Amino acid sequence: MRMMGLDVGSKTVGVAVSDEMGWTAQGIETVSIDEEKNRFGFERIGEIIKEYSIGQIIVGLPKNMNNTIGPRGEASMAYAEKLRSRFQLPVQLWDERLSTMAAERVLLAADVSRKKRKKVIDKMAAAMILQSFLDSQQIMR
Repeated sequence: MRMMGLDVGSKTVGVAVSDEMGWTAQGIETVSIDEEKNRFGFERIGEIIKEYSIGQIIVGLPKNMNNTIGPRGEASMAYAEKLRSRFQLPVQLWDERLSTMAAERVLLAADVSRKKRKKVIDKMAAAMILQSFLDSQQIMR
């Protein structure tokens, strides 16, 4: 079963999918959204779910460093609930502290220009969230 990982922001959602064995995550795209206008990109998310036969969704939960949930965490939790209701799939929240910063460091180390980093950072963060979840499942097997 393939899984989808999402890095939810206020303007974009980074999307990653796993391979069929659930071993690796690949960032596939960034979906534009607008929270203020209640545009959440669900049409495109639904297309990806069908295209890749997704069976579970992992949504990054941006906790504060002291383990509390702030406004972005609350927004991610609300997004996860909307996904659960709309697509009738299992949706799990996964601690994503520092995933965007880690993705930024990888891209900086690879000497990717600022313009190109901006285009790929969200889907790379989604891949890191999903890969972290997949790795935790391998340990439990």
